[in-house]
Amino acid sequence: MTFDLNTVWFLLVGALLSGYAVLDGFDLGVGTLHLFARTDEQRRIFLNSIGPVWDGNEVWLVTGGGALFAAFPIVYATVFSGFYLAMVLLLVALIFRAVAIEFRSKQRGEWWRRGWDRSFSIASTVSSLLMGIAFANVIWGIPIDASGEFAGSLLTLLNPYALLTGLTTVALFAMHGSIYLVLKTDGDVQQMVITWVNRTIIFFVVCYATTTMATLIYRPEMTMVIKAHPILFALPVLTMLAIANVPRSIHHARFGWAFLSSSAAVFGLFGLVGLGMFPTLVRATNSARSLTIYNAASSAQTLTIMLIIALVGIPLVLAYTISIYWIFRGKVRLDSMSY
Repeated sequence: MTFDLNTVWFLLVGALLSGYAVLDGFDLGVGTLHLFARTDEQRRIFLNSIGPVWDGNEVWLVTGGGALFAAFPIVYATVFSGFYLAMVLLLVALIFRAVAIEFRSKQRGEWWRRGWDRSFSIASTVSSLLMGIAFANVIWGIPIDASGEFAGSLLTLLNPYALLTGLTTVALFAMHGSIYLVLKTDGDVQQMVITWVNRTIIFFVVCYATTTMATLIYRPEMTMVIKAHPILFALPVLTMLAIANVPRSIHHARFGWAFLSSSAAVFGLFGLVGLGMFPTLVRATNSARSLTIYNAASSAQTLTIMLIIALVGIPLVLAYTISIYWIFRGKVRLDSMSY
């Protein structure tokens, strides 16, 4: 693995998308779990746990998409045009999720709140599922014609491997979201959510093990980089240790460590995908047409200029994120200004 501008941008785009998965992942997970809350007060607590941060978390998705466009415009064009219907569905789901958060408490009627509760939960689950499906197709391979355009349809993307990975993503975010809720709640609500953590961990581990086996059987090339550099085997080991530390930390009431372990697991899983794909960005069913960090990249001058901009802009986004989480730290307390 040589470190040139193309590799730096591969790592940078990966880091931004991983940051989005860690931050907005627990938002989506909270949404998936939302309907399991028993009372209106519990659902309000769930909404207010993510209320101050969810929109800021989505900045990382916009930043990651912008970085992909700047560094690898051919990938951006192929994926966003080829996955057009899937992307529209994802945007609709994200919009409905945002609208549900803002509108739910505008009326006190039970029918009104239940309707927006369902919208919020379904939109969050569908968003997680579609993101997993998109990543799975990048790994599995998509039909790309000689001009670099997607040659399939929406049904092409809904293959068994993609659906399995989508389900695994839902399970991962549900686990991540339940741990975040433990961190932000107390009393009876916290005790209820703690029971959810163990269930979501089991659900995720089963899905992850199945997806890993399918990947090793049908896409053994995903292990080539680790085989070539055995020291990188430390990453899957550390990822598994991070996952294993979640129930241990919950058992010892170290909820902050549990959340950090869950976040590390998300980063580790994205890192494993990155190692398996490198230097490919989008795998084609015809390997000769796969898009890599070299044949799909902008010019060296563009990469250099954009890297300077990124080195200025990303710390600002990071500082904003840290400040928001610091300001709204602590347990959720409902008041007249709450959702």
